[in-house]
Amino acid sequence: MEVKKMPELPEVETVKENLKKRLINTKINDVKVLYNNIIAYPDTNTFEKTLKNKKVKDITRRGKFIIFDLEDYYLLSHLRMEGKYFIKNKNDQINKHEHVIFNLDNNQELRYMDTRKFGKMFLIQKENIDTIGPLKELGLEPFDKKLTPNYLKEKIKNKIIPIKTALLDQSIIAGIGNIYADEILFLSHVNPLKKSNTLKEKELNNIIKSTKEVLNKAIAKGGTTIHTYTSVDGIKGTYQDSLFVHNKEKELCKVCQTQIKKIKVGGRGTYYCPHCQK
Repeated sequence: MEVKKMPELPEVETVKENLKKRLINTKINDVKVLYNNIIAYPDTNTFEKTLKNKKVKDITRRGKFIIFDLEDYYLLSHLRMEGKYFIKNKNDQINKHEHVIFNLDNNQELRYMDTRKFGKMFLIQKENIDTIGPLKELGLEPFDKKLTPNYLKEKIKNKIIPIKTALLDQSIIAGIGNIYADEILFLSHVNPLKKSNTLKEKELNNIIKSTKEVLNKAIAKGGTTIHTYTSVDGIKGTYQDSLFVHNKEKELCKVCQTQIKKIKVGGRGTYYCPHCQK
């Protein structure tokens, strides 16, 4: 069975940047929702009506969410497993997997395509963004200056879960998923099974440093394309060519020539080097 990889921070950042180049200062004339379950908040009718005549002032990112700044509202978009954006001409045929169509004032359409239909959108008034919706649950961004060993130590001091599982917890650090957690732990020389509350300050420092290093490099390369991820209009990333351990089962470690192993940690496929990550 083919394993799908959810877009993580570098992929979402890449999509955000590509959308930003194309959409800033365009106006949404109309919206058609063709699959209601994509809209998590509010109801579909309110979603469609509220978005009419809204201008795209900016596009940012928080964790794995793309945030469209629409004057007095924020539109949050989570791509989940298969979500993609395409910018097309109005007369282009609508694909059966295109579920939300934003009719723009430049004679184009922004189309949200999602084969699995797992993606979610939230339309929230700016004044309510800290109390309504998913952003209030997120931890620090990986590049936040407040992300320090003391912050991490406080967050995980009572957690006996493996550090790999803790890195996937979006309430601790926002944006890290399965691919980059493996790479971060490899570069940090930390075994993914090590209990979170046993990590020393040096290891926490290494994790923070490696997090920034890995994510910055991945962003620079447009993210990691494994199986189905693409950016806007099908553009693919190239960071998969730089991976050390993820998806490298049975290959030899680039550092020590030990065979990479695959195990399950918290139900997630996890790759590591038994020598470098004792």
